[in-house]
Amino acid sequence: MSELPVWALFLVLALLIILSAFFSSSETAMMALNRYRLKNLAEKGNRSARLVSFLLNQPDRLLGVILLGNNLVNLSAASISTIAALRIYGEPAIAVFTFVLTLVVLIFAEVAPKTLAARHPEAIAFPAAYVLVPLLYLLYPFVWAVNLVANGFIRLFMRNPDRSHDALNQDELRTVVQEAGSLIPKRHQSMLLGILDLERITVEDIMVPRSAIEGIDIDEDWDEIANQLTTSHHTRLPVYHGNLDNIIGIIHLRRAMHALRDDDLDKDSLHEYIRPAYFVPEGTPVTTQLLNMQKEKRRMGLVVDEYGDLMGIVTLDEILEEIVGDFTTQAPGEGREFHPKSDDSYMINGSASIRDLNRKMGWHLPVDGPKTLNGLILEKLEDIPVSGTTILVDQYPIEVVQTMGASVRMARIYPRVSEYSSDRDSAA
Repeated sequence: MSELPVWALFLVLALLIILSAFFSSSETAMMALNRYRLKNLAEKGNRSARLVSFLLNQPDRLLGVILLGNNLVNLSAASISTIAALRIYGEPAIAVFTFVLTLVVLIFAEVAPKTLAARHPEAIAFPAAYVLVPLLYLLYPFVWAVNLVANGFIRLFMRNPDRSHDALNQDELRTVVQEAGSLIPKRHQSMLLGILDLERITVEDIMVPRSAIEGIDIDEDWDEIANQLTTSHHTRLPVYHGNLDNIIGIIHLRRAMHALRDDDLDKDSLHEYIRPAYFVPEGTPVTTQLLNMQKEKRRMGLVVDEYGDLMGIVTLDEILEEIVGDFTTQAPGEGREFHPKSDDSYMINGSASIRDLNRKMGWHLPVDGPKTLNGLILEKLEDIPVSGTTILVDQYPIEVVQTMGASVRMARIYPRVSEYSSDRDSAA
């Protein structure tokens, strides 16, 4: 090397810096690749993706060959720089050449290549794989020896150093869906997030509360029952003796209506159309309930507490709406649960579900406690409110407008205080 002319030394030095940039960029690109996109490309037969997958399946060997090559070229560059310094200016130039080489390597062999690789990992990693795979086999004895020592050192601090952590948990998968941008349409994002959220909610969160259940009291006069059969807007209704705690089954109105139309239905024959009720324990996760309904071929379940008392009704439609959003048509004569006002406030029915309000209105009312607006107000006040009472729940001013007995029948929710204040300040 000392016999080479100075220009040849600088040419070799430039070549070594290029090699250093190659190894540095390859390392960053390999680690920055989207593993799921890479797996998809490999399954479709992309040869480059398969080579990269092969390398990433043994990361210790991949890093071993990259770092071995990088250190070899960097040490060689330092040696040649020292020789060039001695050939040109003598020993006093060694310090200057070392400083200059450090800047050159830092900029052109480290920062710039790694930044480029981080921004365009596939463009760097795929071509690099064709060089790194042969090097892996060529330098295998050295890489094996280095990894043997390194893995032995790692085992001193970790019990399972080979354990993979690539699997996404639920929160990470939710973040992936939210950050997908234009790759997943907004509507599909909402559906995917709805599926993920099913793991977090129970039947109590989506059930129709007991106070809103419409049912048939078998002890009523036949004329009253027949009128209810013909005027109900529901397909299935619970049938009970006296009150909802004495459920005897579920009746499918369409089947009964055929007999009623043919004048072949009375109170005694009505029992033929009553199907045994399907009970659901409180606290059942919605995902579990969806599978149970599919298995039992049911579309409606009666939610009961630990004492067997009826709490509400959960239907297949309610579960599906958690995924796809509202798709059922509002029955004629039913009032809307919320009414917008000119001051951006909303009049809300006290029986409205907090989850539904958050989903439809984009609000963030707490859902870890009571399930209805009435329950939320009563919990916060710890008392039976009177009309005109106002409370602040998570920065949402809520005014009690109308009460009935011990419950809130209608309330008014104003825009969130922080948002309202910031808008007013900016307008001023």
